Amino acid sequence: MPGRGPLCPSGQVREELLEMPNESLTRIEKDSLGEIAVPADAYYGAQTARAVANYPISGLRAHPAMIRAYGQLKLACAEANVELKMIPAKIGRAIARASRDVANGKLNDQFVVDVYQAGAGVSFHMNTNEVIANRAIEYLGGRKGDYSVVHPNDHVNFGQSTNDTYPTAMRLATVLLLDDFYPALAELEAAFAKKGVEFDGIVKSGRTHLQDAVPVRLGQEFTAYAVSLHDAQEQIAATAESLTHLGLGGSAVGTGLNAHPGFPKVVAERLSKLTGHRFQVKSDLRAAMQSQLPMAAVSGALRNLALELIRIANDLRLLSSGPYTGMGEIVLPALQPGSSIMPGKVNPVMGELLNMVAFQVVGCDTVVALAVQGGQLELNVMMPAMAWNVLHALEILKNTCRVVAEKCVLGITANRETCERYGYRTPSIATALNPVIGYARAAEIVKKSLRTGKSIPEICLEENVLSQQELDHILDPRRMTEPGLPPKRKKA
Repeated sequence: MPGRGPLCPSGQVREELLEMPNESLTRIEKDSLGEIAVPADAYYGAQTARAVANYPISGLRAHPAMIRAYGQLKLACAEANVELKMIPAKIGRAIARASRDVANGKLNDQFVVDVYQAGAGVSFHMNTNEVIANRAIEYLGGRKGDYSVVHPNDHVNFGQSTNDTYPTAMRLATVLLLDDFYPALAELEAAFAKKGVEFDGIVKSGRTHLQDAVPVRLGQEFTAYAVSLHDAQEQIAATAESLTHLGLGGSAVGTGLNAHPGFPKVVAERLSKLTGHRFQVKSDLRAAMQSQLPMAAVSGALRNLALELIRIANDLRLLSSGPYTGMGEIVLPALQPGSSIMPGKVNPVMGELLNMVAFQVVGCDTVVALAVQGGQLELNVMMPAMAWNVLHALEILKNTCRVVAEKCVLGITANRETCERYGYRTPSIATALNPVIGYARAAEIVKKSLRTGKSIPEICLEENVLSQQELDHILDPRRMTEPGLPPKRKKA
């Protein structure tokens, strides 16, 4: 298979590509640096082969969304160049057909360049141009590597540059993957909201500083988690709007050299039709190529979501801690044995997974932030790091949100007895006494409760502070979970 050797991150890649002993398995291609052997049945060509040999770094390959995005972009560019009569119609139609194959994932195994590669994404871009060119050559009846039929640079890349297509493709890829991500996040939000309704009647002790606080309903806690996720989703969507403003047509440095003046607008229109998203040409192509602020903004919004998920995961782990020596207010679904030595132990594995994935997303954002500020003058060469980390963050968040919703949140049950025991026993219910007897007197009652072990109502009755009827109303934990003040005490 043409992709097997290049997929190996070891030094053997170089030997397989450059020193293949069986000539029937290779073809010889030539680029500006000279001749190089390429697997005979590979759709990629000389520049891709050099990149594979030069960068055996991680074994990681481009996210499928990036391949799909470049396929759609090259399709739009080919159709635009045919419409503007920049390339022969026959060649343009073959390029468009080959680009559709790329966009539809039919040639994913031919994208073999490591994600850590030459700056700006030149290697991946040429991988794309070569794959499309050789596929188009086949459609026109030629043989792979015969670039007199369709040329990767002169035809597939006409009027384009890595410097304007790569930032366009990574924006487009992010938009495409966000389409898959939003429903997954919505599933997790809905799962928390459902539990919010289910647990609404369960009163428990609130906690601030990890110390007892006034009562809250378990359902209110879970509903708040859902609202936080919804707010995070809205923030992501707001930042993603900037991804639709493209610098395509700027070619090398944003001046549009060698591109038809009408090229950017036509491509943007065709991309909009292809994807269902409204793309437009940025008013200043140089700004769109120099600045990668949109990627930083989206990455930052994903980081903010990750921070919320870390907080929520920590809460779930705390609330389920025990079963006998922790809070034990909720029970998470048991998914696997929790210890190789302690029989019967079950761990909050989904909360732990959620934490680790969210930590990774925060790390991805750090890379993106450093890459975005790393541009110089007319080009930011750190774009491959941005693309990989934003798409990786989206991918693992998407998958994790679905798994946590299905295998964890929807299966959570409440320990009503434990919740209500804490809720009715917490000394912080004395807070409700403040408007009636004052903060200082209430504080004395709390201190006595903690010193003697007696409950707040017991001490109030013992010291004739309030009647039983007054206590039943004022210190009703359920009432304390809603806004409002207790009735003023009638003077004797």
